[in-house]
Amino acid sequence: MIKKRITLLSISILIIFTGLIFRLAQIQLIDTMHFSSRNINLIEQSIKQRSQEVVIDNGRGKFLDKNYIPLTHETYASLILFPFIKTMDWDSNKVAEIIGVEPYSLHQALNDAQGPVIFGAPKPLRLTDEQVKQINQLQIPGVFAVKKQFPRSDTVAEQLIGFVGENYSLLKERYPDKKLSSDTLIGISGLQKSFDEFLLQEEATKLIYHVDGKGGPLFGIDVKYVDPANPYYPLNIITTIDYQIQKMLENIVDQHNIIKGGLVLLDIERNAILALVSRPKLDKTDPYKNDGAKNYMFSAEIPGSIFKTVVAAASIDHQLNNPSRTFNCSQKINGEKDEIFDHGILNFTDSFAASCNFTFGQLAKELAQKDATILTSYAEKLGLTSQVGWQGEVFHFDNFKQFANEEVGRVFLNNEEQKDLNYAANSGIGQHNVRITPIAAANMMATIARGGDRQLVRSVSSIQYKNGTTMFQFPQVHQKNSISPYTAMKLQQLLREVIVNEKGTGIGLKDLPYAVAGKSGTAQTNQKMDGEELLNKWFIGYFPFEKPKYALAVVNLDVTWNSGSVTPVFRDVVNTLYEIDYKDKHSNQLQ
Repeated sequence: MIKKRITLLSISILIIFTGLIFRLAQIQLIDTMHFSSRNINLIEQSIKQRSQEVVIDNGRGKFLDKNYIPLTHETYASLILFPFIKTMDWDSNKVAEIIGVEPYSLHQALNDAQGPVIFGAPKPLRLTDEQVKQINQLQIPGVFAVKKQFPRSDTVAEQLIGFVGENYSLLKERYPDKKLSSDTLIGISGLQKSFDEFLLQEEATKLIYHVDGKGGPLFGIDVKYVDPANPYYPLNIITTIDYQIQKMLENIVDQHNIIKGGLVLLDIERNAILALVSRPKLDKTDPYKNDGAKNYMFSAEIPGSIFKTVVAAASIDHQLNNPSRTFNCSQKINGEKDEIFDHGILNFTDSFAASCNFTFGQLAKELAQKDATILTSYAEKLGLTSQVGWQGEVFHFDNFKQFANEEVGRVFLNNEEQKDLNYAANSGIGQHNVRITPIAAANMMATIARGGDRQLVRSVSSIQYKNGTTMFQFPQVHQKNSISPYTAMKLQQLLREVIVNEKGTGIGLKDLPYAVAGKSGTAQTNQKMDGEELLNKWFIGYFPFEKPKYALAVVNLDVTWNSGSVTPVFRDVVNTLYEIDYKDKHSNQLQ
């Protein structure tokens, strides 16, 4: 009996011992790079435990504006001090003299330091090239002047660019065949998400100092500079954003206190986003707080009267725009007296300028009687019911999309609705179930300004290697199904009437330095706050009218009747762009 117990105990000990040996082999020999379901790099983690390091560049790809100005980060030289110099006699007086501070401030920065110190943090002192040269010539161990990347303090276009985070389950789902560390940053939203596979971080560039368990030097006082030295990676994503314009337009939106909404500005010639502002702002501590992560310029919203542009296009093509025909614009679309708008008897052109609901409700019904699909068809011709962001083949991606989470507009919920004439009338004035994204509305203006040439919208022009050579260029993509040049010309005239006609809803934009063409919209949302009805207020247009350069959509969501006008926002943007263009033109003439 005792012998049997001893045998069982010996076998159990042997099994346990074998298991421990296997576990040890797994940790030290087999799965050192990808341990456990979390794919932990044990070698990397072990180095972290016995080292102090400063990351110079995390290795993830970067976003630059169209003039190569960094959008997500900034790089400048700073002073880095390693804490082991506290026990050394080093020339702090000379370092302090070079950077223009008192020596005690250097020692104070090191007093309670458990790891490397970036002098001046959280606002690091910026060093000149000469200061960098002089400090490094001193060759003091643990004292380095290096160029380091920092997150921008004045980040812009946050919802367009998006944000990153550590999410290992999402990482495995997105890249099941890649061996990636559990702390790999991954794009969660915006361009960071769309271009994530191009941006995945390579090995970081860093300064490393090895320490023992007490924080003392493990291999002497040598600090190692670790650099992947890859001339091609990380990649740079060259956006179409103009940093200067983006900053100015963000200031305009905030000055006008747009809480929910924003604007999108397109370069008509390139059909590319020059600036995009979405509010609420992104809260970096909690991106999903108050919908801050949502890009409202890609969100389908109730458009109101800007949709009359679609009805006007269809009416032109179906000869319903007879200049001699008049409409009673003192009536609502149901024929009842309009207590708010008493425009009187107007023809087609004046009806568009004054944004007469009765006229376009009636025209929508007549069009629906001809063909129930007409409104949907023309909304598609103007790019309102499909995604307008660039999509196409990029390497092994058959249908690569630049815009993540871009919503799609609509006219009706189903085929039955479009057969109902009352629904058609309400849809004709941009109500009922009509939804449009601001980016699609701006693209519609660009299409009209170009004479009917409908294109996909780009926010990125190219992907470039680290050394500046081009990896991929995103071409302009023209779409076949669009309005005719004649229809576009007629719409151009109507949109200009909105500004210059004495009944025009955009007459407040008449005397701007750039001639504007556009359309206003005020949409009922069927929601109330404190007893007041909430509205969506829009103004979309393009300018200069004679030689179109910019297309702009401005929207202020969930505002009351007496607040939140977007015409002043549109006006300030036009004035700002004129000043920028005038300065650039004047500067070029001087050169």
